[in-house]
Amino acid sequence: MADGKIEVLLSGPPKPTIVDGLAPFTVHRLADAKDRDVLLQEIGPRVRAMAVSVSSDKIGPELMGKLPKLEIVSTFAVGYDHVDVKWAAEHGITVTNTPKVLNEEVADTALGLILCTVREFPQAERYLRAGKWVERAYPLSKATLRDRTVGMVGMGAIGQAIARRLDAMRVPVVYHSRRPAAGVAYRHYPNLVEMARDVDILVVITPGGAATRNLINAEVLGALGPTGILINMARGSVVDEPALIQALKDKTIMSAGLDVFVREPEVPAELIAMENVVLFPHLGSASVYTRTQMDQLVVDNLRSWAEGKGPLTPVPETPWPPRRSA
Repeated sequence: MADGKIEVLLSGPPKPTIVDGLAPFTVHRLADAKDRDVLLQEIGPRVRAMAVSVSSDKIGPELMGKLPKLEIVSTFAVGYDHVDVKWAAEHGITVTNTPKVLNEEVADTALGLILCTVREFPQAERYLRAGKWVERAYPLSKATLRDRTVGMVGMGAIGQAIARRLDAMRVPVVYHSRRPAAGVAYRHYPNLVEMARDVDILVVITPGGAATRNLINAEVLGALGPTGILINMARGSVVDEPALIQALKDKTIMSAGLDVFVREPEVPAELIAMENVVLFPHLGSASVYTRTQMDQLVVDNLRSWAEGKGPLTPVPETPWPPRRSA
């Protein structure tokens, strides 16, 4: 542009923190375009950066390929499977996410989901609202944390934050990951099925993507067993959803607590109909405070890059400085 500002393409809703923070740039809002192709044809040759304000927007070659000068994609969320990082890396594009600022919030939500699922708190609240308490007391919950071991599937920063909370509650913790986590004293299981046999609750907090697709399958659920509980705080894709539904129908496992789904916001009717399942509408980091911090990190990554300091939180697949191979 004639004003000399770096041109940025904004994908997703124009959140105030992001829009205000991008004032030093010339921002083009993809959501406002009457014709996306016309807009991209006009501005594509000049755009050097993208801001992605929501993780439901898919950022792949069909979009990035129309931005030949693109250098950086700053995206909202910790998980970044909505961005084709392999293609970005091959074309020298750095992708950033928003880690750390949401760790504690997600861990709080995970603990809440665990408690709600184990102790049936949502079901008890519905029971009261329906006026049933005046007739008889709510039945004793079948499960408790007092006699259970939690197996964490993933032991990154959020997994460790969840484990700290369980430590305070004196609930034993073990974990499975591809390799042992540095500085973590909990027992590490190289084999997920073996861990599932030994624990009572599986808490899934591992990245999404092809490497973990359907990681929690029928074999894992069978190993967890009829008193087992599954908690998914990761991505819907990590759990084989049809296998989970069947396991719940057959009482292969006792119950499940889910914050994420394969085709969210669509949730399978079978899950909604089940009384032994607790369902959250992807609440992990969903507080005003934490989401504002995440929005600000989207901005801070772009501003640090524009100032020549490099982005603050590049993902491992696209380190800074980039290596352009195409």
